[in-house]
Amino acid sequence: MARTTFLGTVRNSITNLMGGVRGYQNLAAWGVAITTSYFLWVKPELDLKKEQEARLALAREGDRYRYIERTRPSSQDGGTSYGKAKETSQ
Repeated sequence: MARTTFLGTVRNSITNLMGGVRGYQNLAAWGVAITTSYFLWVKPELDLKKEQEARLALAREGDRYRYIERTRPSSQDGGTSYGKAKETSQ
């Protein structure tokens, strides 16, 4: 009996913390709150981040003085320069 009373007390405490609304009204209120917060705070942040990344990509693409790493073939690899390829000793 004590266990049931304890669980009931915990459930009532949680219900009171969430505003005292029970059942479907509570779920509906939380759904509205979560949806509203997503569209007011989360989505604008994500959109802003995507827009900044797109601007940065366009700026990088349009910069004609940007650094592009290019590697030359090594003459030690053999076959990449004129002349006889490097012989391997076995």
